[in-house]
Amino acid sequence: MNVPIALAALQKQAAEPARLREIPYNYPSFSDREIVIRLLGSASWDVLDQLRKERRTGRSARMLYEVLGDIWVVQRNPYLQDDLLDNPARRKLLVEALHHRLAEIEKRRTPADDAGRDRLVGELVVAARRAVTEFDAKFEQATQLRRQIQRTLGRLTAKDNIKFDGLSRVSHVTDATDWRVEYPFVVLTPDTEVEMAGLVKGCIELGLTIIPRGGGTGYTGGAIPLTWKSVVINTEKLEAMTEVEMRRLPGMDSEVGTVWTEAGVVTQRVADAAERAGFVFAVDPTSAEASCIGGNIAMNAGGKKAVLWGTALDNLASWRMVTPDAQWLEVTRLDHNMGKIHDVETATFELQYFEADGKTPVRTETLAIPGKTFRKEGLGKDVTDKFLSGLPGIQKEGCDGLITSARWVVHRMPSTRAPCAWSSSATPRTRCPASSRSRTTCSPSKNARACCWPASNTWTTVT
Repeated sequence: MNVPIALAALQKQAAEPARLREIPYNYPSFSDREIVIRLLGSASWDVLDQLRKERRTGRSARMLYEVLGDIWVVQRNPYLQDDLLDNPARRKLLVEALHHRLAEIEKRRTPADDAGRDRLVGELVVAARRAVTEFDAKFEQATQLRRQIQRTLGRLTAKDNIKFDGLSRVSHVTDATDWRVEYPFVVLTPDTEVEMAGLVKGCIELGLTIIPRGGGTGYTGGAIPLTWKSVVINTEKLEAMTEVEMRRLPGMDSEVGTVWTEAGVVTQRVADAAERAGFVFAVDPTSAEASCIGGNIAMNAGGKKAVLWGTALDNLASWRMVTPDAQWLEVTRLDHNMGKIHDVETATFELQYFEADGKTPVRTETLAIPGKTFRKEGLGKDVTDKFLSGLPGIQKEGCDGLITSARWVVHRMPSTRAPCAWSSSATPRTRCPASSRSRTTCSPSKNARACCWPASNTWTTVT
């Protein structure tokens, strides 16, 4: 705590204060090193790091940082991008200004004084000019790609569902993690489940990386774009659902309570629908007021009720999704045990594939998975086989397709008070002292507490 510090070290620190960030307009949490590597490459950072220790006036370095800062602030601000796309003349002036600064750096080069150092400066200038050229060219690419997207996807969904504006892109750059890597190029908000397969097929043809997203409450980064040429398909408009319906599921002898929902339905709405009919919806994450059903399936959501009935995996009767091949896939669980899936010897699923039209059958498969492989013995939610033996959709975080709808089983809450099994003549008798009423209860030789009275009361035996 009180270790003495050498005076020379203090003087050196005062003479040469450390500058953690020299690139202007760097409001996100990226270091100078990260920005230089992204714009110029890792080799250029090594060169710059070497030169910054030898600089004299620092004017050339500041001009280079200004060039990088101008490029960086536009890349990290979709509103500036929209403005430059709408105003080619303004964009031309910006690019000319960037080249002008680099030309000034060229004028300040002194090859006669130090040829080796001058060569390194030349390498940085070449890399920076390449970055400016790519920066300018990306606007042309963006303009052309926007036209292609509107032409291709405009036939599949409403024009207003294809969003390039800054607000939509900013809203979908991150999730609950608050990580930011790249902004999505476009955001799609389909109106119906029917549109999904066609949109996926169109995005594949356009070479876009597809990211499904619901409420954006995930903490694993599954909804975060990693490349600028990406599309976020937001399913929040897919909010159709039913009330509780009594249905006989495949392989079952009697009807059970079920609820059908589309992927964008907020989790709490399903819980409320189940409660209205006297049932309980088992999937109960802490984000129930904001998370959506599609994400619950993709993440295998649980919650406090998982202790009784398990996670999403245990409570799905069937679900529908679009595969990366833009085919429809309907997964139906057979012989549902209305409980935790690891309690059955074998869990069986029927997989039916259809073309993008949703009607033309492709193939049917049956997937049988040993129940004990789903979870480690003695644990509740922890899943042993993260791949789930190839079971599509569940806890795959959207990497094997987009969930569009599902049918869930709902449950009856176990009774907390059972009828007394003993006659009033049983002796000795037990009563609850907190109650003023005279009430005969079970024989203390049996489990009187679980039989008649809440567990929170104090018990006394009366002869």
